[in-house]
Amino acid sequence: MSEAPAAPRPVSADAPRPAELDLLVSPPRARTGWKVLPARVGAMCAVELQKLRHDRTELYTRAIQPALWLLIFGETFTRIRAIPTGGIPYIDYLAPGIIAQSAMFIAIFYGIMIIWERDAGILTKLLVTPTPRAALITGKAFAAGVKALIQAIVVIVIAALLGVAMTWNPLRLLGVALAVVLGSAFFSCLSMTIAGIVLTRDRLMGIGQAITMPLFFGSNALYPVSVMPGWLQVISTINPLSYQVNALRGLLLGTPSHLLTDFTVLAVAAALGIASASSLLGRLAR
Repeated sequence: MSEAPAAPRPVSADAPRPAELDLLVSPPRARTGWKVLPARVGAMCAVELQKLRHDRTELYTRAIQPALWLLIFGETFTRIRAIPTGGIPYIDYLAPGIIAQSAMFIAIFYGIMIIWERDAGILTKLLVTPTPRAALITGKAFAAGVKALIQAIVVIVIAALLGVAMTWNPLRLLGVALAVVLGSAFFSCLSMTIAGIVLTRDRLMGIGQAITMPLFFGSNALYPVSVMPGWLQVISTINPLSYQVNALRGLLLGTPSHLLTDFTVLAVAAALGIASASSLLGRLAR
């Protein structure tokens, strides 16, 4: 006859548990200190981009307007040569401005989404989590930047097909991506700040439509600052869109620019926008 199986040896309660069992009994340690903010920002950004994954219609429809600007406005003014551009074809001069314009148009109505989240009860649930308000706003701002970056790629492809002479240097293209993301972060935070003041979608839509074109035409996206009247030159110097266009033009076309100043202004504007929108986020949830 075979021997009976040996009985398992009793395990003392004081004996150390295997590492695998520890993971099942006790939850992993939560991130603390400086690790919290980047992790929460990344999570919020991923949540925002998941919405884009399920519905890409916005990207397709928004590609129509910049294509029309380049095809109609750019080609026409290139032929008549009515705007001084420093010796480069007008359509080349226009392309960076249209990249900045399309990015701004995506970001400037971002506050509508946060009002919708308030109405659906999502914002209240987010605010009771340990996630800092600045992380919520920053995640949404940089998600807007990624959406704008996708739009910028579409515009660059269209411009290349039209024969615009742009650089393909990888480092310069990374600078273009950074300028697009920072500019979009500012304009999305501006929209969310306005949302925290007006509190309704209808008012936000009206204000957004009222400021979009002045921001665009009050920049150097369509024409150089030198041809503007004096009062418009003052507006252009305080308009972050002008610095974004300057950076894009210098990186893509190699025109004279002050990249350090441009990126500093964009970074400071984005930081101030995040601080402003974060301070008003609680007002939306009341």
